[in-house]
Amino acid sequence: MTNTTRNRGNLRAGLAAALAVLMAAAIPARGLDLALPSNARQTARTEAAPDSYALAKAPFANGSLPTQTIEGRVSRSAWRVEAQGITTLQLLAPLRGQLQADGFEILFECEAADCGGFDFRYGLEVFAEPAMHVDLFDFRYLAARRGADGSASDYVALLVSRSSAAGFIQITTVSPPGRDGPKTSTGATPVRPPPLPGSATPTTVSHPDQPLDRALLEQGRAVLSDLTFETGSSALGDGAFASLTALADFLKADPARRIALVGHTDAVGSLTNNIALSKRRAASVLERLVSAHDVPRNQLAAEGMGYLAPLTTNLTAEGREQNRRVEAILLNTE
Repeated sequence: MTNTTRNRGNLRAGLAAALAVLMAAAIPARGLDLALPSNARQTARTEAAPDSYALAKAPFANGSLPTQTIEGRVSRSAWRVEAQGITTLQLLAPLRGQLQADGFEILFECEAADCGGFDFRYGLEVFAEPAMHVDLFDFRYLAARRGADGSASDYVALLVSRSSAAGFIQITTVSPPGRDGPKTSTGATPVRPPPLPGSATPTTVSHPDQPLDRALLEQGRAVLSDLTFETGSSALGDGAFASLTALADFLKADPARRIALVGHTDAVGSLTNNIALSKRRAASVLERLVSAHDVPRNQLAAEGMGYLAPLTTNLTAEGREQNRRVEAILLNTE
């Protein structure tokens, strides 16, 4: 092969490579557009490029959270949706549908306990309260990808949860360098929960008039609403509490049933102290069930959440009193 022929071949290869680059640059990059409910309000936002993000891709198990580290433009935003009684599925489903319609593949999706509960949530990068609220018993997570796994792919992680008064959405996106970050708007139809018969403010926690056994079997949880605790105290008030009698009857009716007693506090004091206090409150209830109601200890466990999962506002005395509570969580019936 002569030098002239070789040079012509190199020139053609170089021109082809340059043309490919120009054609790729001429193709507009696809950004991510998500329409949020019109009653959504942004509470936080960060963006960094380049950066890396650990995308959760499976439930927490065996002491660790499986993740995939992705590099690119990392955008995070948190939103509050004003709607009492909203469900996490009502928040997530429309966003999931938009992602799928825009060519995203759902890589992983889970709900609360199936995700790994406490361990899963604290393995994620989440905006602090009050920008993003996560009820550890009531949240959903979704991870999605558009394009083959690689440097040109877009990734999205959605985390949704709720309080008694509002829904919360955190959106994390990772896009290739040079691609526009996500665009969000609030022009979609506002999310509002369908009213329950006879109730203007539906909720997933048990109603005070609902039998405790029904709440546990249908919802998996029940607030022991007649228990009393003072601010800063783990001592359970005196007297015969109807909720403990009902819970004892429920457990003794089936020895295979196990309950986690989960303590909650108001927002007075530090998180560390409140988590410890809430666990002592749950333990106080456990001891009362064992000593006064003859419930086998192996059917009970005690945990504490501090002020991380309020039922209502902590800005009023009445709200703080409601938030000082213990909930019974049905673990299994086997």
